[in-house]
Parts: sequence; C-alpha cells; structure tokens
Amino acid sequence: MKRVLLFVLPILVIIAAGLAVLGIVQVRSVRERLLDDLRRKARTVAESTAFSARDILKNNNVEEAKRLVDGFQLRERIQGCIIYDREINVVAVTERIADWKEPNSTYLKLVVETRTARGDLERFGEYRVYRYVQPVFDENDDPLGLVEIVYDTSYLHSTLAELWRWISFTLIGLVCLIVLVSFIVERQTYILPIRRLTSWFSRFQRGEADKLSPFRAKGEFGKLVSEVEQVALSLRVARRVVSDEAHSRLQQEDSWTEAKLRDLVNAKLRENPLVVVSNREPYMHVIDEASGEVKCVRPASGVVTAIDPIMRACGGTWVSHGSGNADRRFVNSKNKLGVPPGDDRYILKRVWLTKDEEDGYYYGFSNEGLWPLCHITHTRPIFRENDWRMYEKVNRIFAESILEELPARNPLVFIQDYHFTLLPRMIKEKRPDATVALFWHIPWPNPESFAICPYQHEILEGMLGCDLIGFHVQFHCNNFLETANRLMESRVDMEKFSIVRDEKETLIRAFPISIDGYFGDKTPAPEAGQAERIRAEHRLEGKIVAIGVDRVDYTKGIIERILAIDRFLDKYPEYRKRFVFIQIGAPSRTHIKRYHDFAAEVDDLIQKKNEKHSDETWQPIIYLHRNLPPEEVRAYYEIGDICIVGSLHDGMNLVAKEYVAAKRGADGMLILSRFTGASRELADAVLINPYSIEEFADAIKFAIEMPAAEKQRRMENMHKIIVENNVFRWAAKIVTELTAMKKDAITIK
Repeated sequence: MKRVLLFVLPILVIIAAGLAVLGIVQVRSVRERLLDDLRRKARTVAESTAFSARDILKNNNVEEAKRLVDGFQLRERIQGCIIYDREINVVAVTERIADWKEPNSTYLKLVVETRTARGDLERFGEYRVYRYVQPVFDENDDPLGLVEIVYDTSYLHSTLAELWRWISFTLIGLVCLIVLVSFIVERQTYILPIRRLTSWFSRFQRGEADKLSPFRAKGEFGKLVSEVEQVALSLRVARRVVSDEAHSRLQQEDSWTEAKLRDLVNAKLRENPLVVVSNREPYMHVIDEASGEVKCVRPASGVVTAIDPIMRACGGTWVSHGSGNADRRFVNSKNKLGVPPGDDRYILKRVWLTKDEEDGYYYGFSNEGLWPLCHITHTRPIFRENDWRMYEKVNRIFAESILEELPARNPLVFIQDYHFTLLPRMIKEKRPDATVALFWHIPWPNPESFAICPYQHEILEGMLGCDLIGFHVQFHCNNFLETANRLMESRVDMEKFSIVRDEKETLIRAFPISIDGYFGDKTPAPEAGQAERIRAEHRLEGKIVAIGVDRVDYTKGIIERILAIDRFLDKYPEYRKRFVFIQIGAPSRTHIKRYHDFAAEVDDLIQKKNEKHSDETWQPIIYLHRNLPPEEVRAYYEIGDICIVGSLHDGMNLVAKEYVAAKRGADGMLILSRFTGASRELADAVLINPYSIEEFADAIKFAIEMPAAEKQRRMENMHKIIVENNVFRWAAKIVTELTAMKKDAITIK
C-alpha cells in the first residue's frame, strides 16, 4: 500500500491542485452571478418603492409610510425597508430590522450628495445583508429623501458552501477511485507476481526444490523470472555435484583440515545449511571512542575461537546477540551480513535485545546464576525471578529468529552454551524434524550443587529437547547423567550414555574442543619486529618471560597466580630481576558487581606485589588490562618462555592449546591447572593445583629449570595432540554423531 501511495501521490497532488483551481474559479463565477442577480432585484424593488414613497415624503404622511414598510415584513429574502427624509432621519422602518439597524450616515450622505443609488454587502450584528439605497426626487428633481432595501444574503453563502461541499466530495471520490484502481493494477502487475516469486525463492531456500513448479510470467518480469530460475537450477546442480565430490574426497584425506570438514558437511548435510546459535557474536562493530571510527573486532571468547573456523569451513548461518554499538549499521533488512568482513564465508544474523532483556538474561540469570553454579569456585550463585523471566523471554526471541532460518527438511541446529538451556525444546515444539545439538562449554556440576537452582526442572526439561548434548570431558557427562537421574523422572542408559524422557532419547557425549590452525599458517602473523618491540617496551631482554592470557574472571585463578609468583620470588630470590610475568586480562562482565570488585582486587594485589619486589629497573608483574587482537596475542605467546593457565575450574581452556600451537614444538613450557579440561589431553604440561600456592611456586621454578631437551619433547608431544585433535575433527565428530541418528555415519579416522 505504501508503494501505491508513493506512486499515486504525485498524480493526486496534481489532480487536487487542478480541481482546487477549477473550484475557486467556479465558486467565484457563481458568486458574481448571484450578486448580479441580487443587485438587479434590489434596484427594481428600490425604484418601485421610491415611486410610492415620493407622495408620502412630499405630504409627510407617516402613517402611509409605516404601511408601506410593513409590507416587507412577510417577504422571504428581503429583511425590510427603511424610508428616510431629506435630513436622513428615519421616517419608517420594517419592524423586524428596527432593533439592529444602525443608520450609516456617511454612506447615506454619500448617496444624497452624489444623487446616485448605491448598493453594498455589509454585516449587521449576526446578519450578512445586501443594502441598496435609492434617492427619492420630486417633479422638479429636488431630493425628498431616501429609500433603503435590505436583502438577506444567507442563501447566497449557503449556495456557495453547498458548491464547495460538492467539489470536495467529488475530489475525495476521485482520489479514492484513483487509489483503488492503482492498487488493483499494482496488485495484478507487481504485487502478486513478486509475492509468488518470493514464495518460490523461500521454498527454494528451505530446500523444497523438488516440489517447485515452473514459474510462469510474461513480459519483462517474465524474463527476470526466467533468469532467476536458471540460476536456481544451476545452484541445485552445483550443490549436488559438490556433495558427490565431497564423498569421494573424504575417503582420501587422513588428517582433519578445514577442507575435509567442508567435504563432510557437504556430504552429510547436502543442501541444508548448518545453523549455529550463541550469545556472543563472532564479529562485532563498535565505535572507537578516541577516533570516532567504526571498527570490526573479534570478541575475547573461547566459543568464538572454536566455532568461527568451523563456520568458515562449512558456511551456514550463525545467530547471535548483536551487542556492538554500531552493529545495526551493517545488517540488511533481515538483520544479516556476510562475515568475515571482506571474505564472506558464512552469514551472521544478529538478534536485538533491550537493555532490560540483556541485563536479566545475560548479566543476571546466566552469569550471576548459572556461571557460578557450574564453576566450583565458592562464589554464591544468585537467582532472581525477574532474571529468570527475562531468560525465558530471550530464549523465546532466539527460537523465533532461528525458526525463520530453518530449511524445510532435516535442519541441523547447533546451540552453544548455558545461555540457551530452554531453546532446544522450543525449537522441537515447532520443528520436531529438526536435529538439535547443544554443546556445554563450561563444567557441569554434581547433582547436589545443581539442585541449588530453583529452576532445575525447567532447565533439564529444555536441554533434553536436544538429540545430542556435548561436554568437554567424560566427567561432566557423568555428572549430567547423574543429575538427570536424581532430579527428574527419566531413564538413564549408562551403556549408551543416553537419557530417555517422554519417549525421546538424548545422547550425552564427550567432545574435547580444540583450536584450528588459528595460531598456525593461516593466522595473521604478528607484524615484522613486533616481538622485538614488545621486548623493548617492557624491557624483557635477558629475562625469563611468563605469560598469562585470560578474561578477568574469578574462575581463572588470577589472584592465586599472583600469590604464587610472590611466593616464588620470596622462596627463590635468585630469580629476582631475571623473571617477568605478563598478565593479559581482557575486561569481562564489568556490569556485574562481583566482576567489578574482582577486577579492583586484581589491580590492588598486583600493585602491592610490584611495590614489594620491584626496583627502578625491574618490576615482576606487567598487567595489560585490555583486549588485544589475535596477532598481538600470538606475539606475546611467541616471546613467552612459560605460559601459566591456573584456572580454578574450567570446561576446557583454549589458551593452553593456543600457546602450544603458537610455539609449534619449540622451546617453552605450559603450567596447567588440573581443574581444566585441557589437562586431560595435555598431560605433558606441568600440572598444578592452583589452590596450593607452595606447589604453584615450585612448579614455576620446575618449568624454568627443566632441561631444554625435555621441554622440547613435551612441547612436541602436546603439539602433535593438538594437530591431530583439532577443532575440525571435533566438529566432524559432532556432525557425524548427529547425522548417524538418521543414516549411516562416515567413519572419523
């Protein structure tokens, strides 16, 4: 309708302007005609009355004068008559105008002086009238007095108003007719064909190509449709060819690479794109406060680090919260854009949330409730009813956004993390044919701990809408199985590692997540000389450099790390002025009081320990409290003789793997907490209990003094594990597990 109005509006304006001009001309013409007619009538009546009034004025017969003017009392349009003597005194006046008639002596004197009759429109009180004054002369042409006839002109204005009303109704009717005809014409020639083409495309996008009938259209539009059909046919053929070629290539490649994962997805999913869901978006657009320019940045997130290379390889759609302050500028009409910027490999769909929704769902329930509940770090979880309501609402918003993207047949939805525990069931309610997987990137607590949550039943019910739930390690799988067994009515199969509820089975599997070559050949290398500039900036020449890379989060063991370094320097003073620890701390969830207080605690502790140990030329701890781009982080990894990962509780921790990958088997050593998922795979690291400060301090000394050959052996072993069990193999196992539910799986080598 809006398009019709935009098309018709100029025409309507022109027609309306033309009718308005014609209306004004016509009204003026009618008005002049009516006035001329009124003047003629008034002159005739006045002349006739003047003839009768001549004898009356000559004989000064007042009684006769009254009878004469009273004769006008019953006239329909003549309000009355007034007779004046030669001194312009009223001799007689019609009764109905006697009260409101005020003689205009100036006007009457002008008639006397000019000896000429005059008529004009005037307003007397509430009346609009036409007055006509006729002088009266005797036989010698001497003035005897005046006769004034007063006409009611209300009929004239009624006539003109009726004319305007008719013109207005005609204009409105014409406008409505033009709009109606234009809408019918546009609907038949534009809207209906476009709607049919849109529906055709939508079905093609959802994978219903086999059900599509040929699209018939004539004219120029028909030519466009014909070309579109040819493109669609080419795409269908190309997809099928790619799928067949992918099957053959899968049997030839041994190691899991981006290309092999792409082949697996093409072979298994065919025309159906993968839909990934996460709270954190892989690329966000933010306005730089210093320069005012918009920058596209990658958030500090293990989920982003792991999933982005998979999406680059597989394509598909990633649905996430658009949290950047400039995100809305770069999306299309359906809130989508191609990413990575300048190298469109997959689609990012941004979901918009209000501040209240984000505060309740993300900062509130997810990160003040579920996060501390699942991480055994002795921080009390906080559960608020309003936060839970917002959590439910946002899960519903994401469900609606995802359902819009699902193909017609066998869609695959891969949900990330604890922000969307209700989402699987919401999707299954609308699309029971969808295959839904959830990967839980953080630990799963024991049943006693999880029972603290007042919404435990709703969360488990939502998660068991999945076909597959993945965790980093088997221990977390066991915790989840035991939780479901204790807290809800279900049947747990410990042989198949599955849970059956309401006749629906959910598989529970361990998939240790990893990284790609993110710090390998395809990673943007540090700028030439960047490592040397870092060494010079922080005066690191000749120093033993330890590195820590974390979000500023109480689960990462940053406080314990600083205390261990303090104890290390106290216990082994020979390393004073020889050892430097660089902590890169990305700001995280600063809106939450616990995180705000923790960041201040870290700042204060580092300051105190530096004051204790440093001198004019050396300080033991360098704290970089900011987000750094991946290539700069890689430069810090390369100069780090030791990397310290001291998480108090962590699902996996990809920093440990990033450091090993960046070193590529060269000298270096990883100090790794036993309470991370990574410690299950990277057994050659120096494993520690971060709560034991004494053990932690000794581990730092042990890592420094380890013989070079031993370091290299351990680093090579860990690097080999990461290369073999990379993120592409991780994704391949999940895709294979999902597709095996409906058809034979491709064996993962």
